[in-house]
Amino acid sequence: MIFMSQSAITTPERESEWDRWYIDHLRIMVTVPGISSAQRFKTETPDYPRSLAMYSIASPDVFSDAYYQSIRGLGEWAQLVDRRYYRRNLFDGAERAPGVNVGHVLLVADRDTPEAGLADVDWKWLTCVGVDLSTPYRGIAVVDRKTGERAASSANVALYVPATMPVGPT
Repeated sequence: MIFMSQSAITTPERESEWDRWYIDHLRIMVTVPGISSAQRFKTETPDYPRSLAMYSIASPDVFSDAYYQSIRGLGEWAQLVDRRYYRRNLFDGAERAPGVNVGHVLLVADRDTPEAGLADVDWKWLTCVGVDLSTPYRGIAVVDRKTGERAASSANVALYVPATMPVGPT
């Protein structure tokens, strides 16, 4: 399963501090039993949350784990989160989150139904099964930057670039 947390902060001048905090946060998150990978991304795509963190999780039981409960969330940053862009969703349809390395991007498309042939990209369609349920389906694709820019410009698709390398095995 894939858990995605999307957000933005209301104080852009503190974004570099937030970026540093997030690096440690991802390392801590993969110490939770049932979370095997984590990676963070950023976008400039209008109307999409600036930050996206993506985790591979074994099952929804991770969310009720006492250790997870003690370290989850945005800590001191919670009060600075722009609530218009705060979305947390659990997706079924993939066992693991893909790792995205330098030179590649993550495309994200939220839809009411999976869309075959969208922007001529090979999408993995995920079904939203928990937490905020802000979209019924999310398509994700890992592509090279040029393909990502073309897809994002033509199809209401967000292009997220890696803000960190993958943490944990991908």
